[in-house]
Amino acid sequence: MRRRQTLTIVTMSLVLGLAGVMSASASPLARAGKPQPAAAAVAKSPFAGHVADPVAAPGAVAAADNPCGYIPTVQRFRFHGLPSSKVAMHKQPFSATLVTTQGRITFKALAADAPCTTNSFRFLAQHQYYDDTHCHRLVTSGIFVLQCGDATGTGSGGAGYEFKDENLAGATYPAGTVAMANAGPDTNGSQFFICTKDTTLSPAYTPFGRVTAGMDVLLKIDAGGTDDQNSVDDGYPLLYVGISTVKIQLG
Repeated sequence: MRRRQTLTIVTMSLVLGLAGVMSASASPLARAGKPQPAAAAVAKSPFAGHVADPVAAPGAVAAADNPCGYIPTVQRFRFHGLPSSKVAMHKQPFSATLVTTQGRITFKALAADAPCTTNSFRFLAQHQYYDDTHCHRLVTSGIFVLQCGDATGTGSGGAGYEFKDENLAGATYPAGTVAMANAGPDTNGSQFFICTKDTTLSPAYTPFGRVTAGMDVLLKIDAGGTDDQNSVDDGYPLLYVGISTVKIQLG
């Protein structure tokens, strides 16, 4: 069985197991399992088992002119090719609005700090990768995250490529942080998570955005609870969070 992408949380795995939702050995958004305290997060990520575990396509090698390390993977659901490797384009500032069934959530992309990640997110949004998808995981204790970005809706899907981590030095995850769920170092894809409250995670998940509007929507979703399918307070959100589209506003 394919390992889900996840967040490594201090107390639990998210990456929301954010991509299915991950781990030096496991990510907080890694497989199902209770979030681990920060000290234990290295051993087990809150996202482990909750994010796709990308497998590089045969012969795929990151070239010198590909600083972000965008590499195709075997899994290619809704595959639209690879994002541009033109570094000059990566730091273009923008905001993104997730139009969801629970309300709109807008975040400012940290393009200067995480150019490869924000470039990938914009690329996927502009190719409608996130359209008509839903957020498949919510964790409401230990770590506080809403995990989204899997077009298959299983927590094991990805965009058909992976890329390098960035912006991890001193990374923290206060309420409103938007970060990548993963299946280990340099395995970012399409899955991401949003912190509904201040969350303690090891600095293993690339932060690439800050919510500027819609925290009330996130708190409503958090208060709605989960179905506990992974463990207590970790499962599918009881308030359905469908994403009809992601709107990109440049500047």
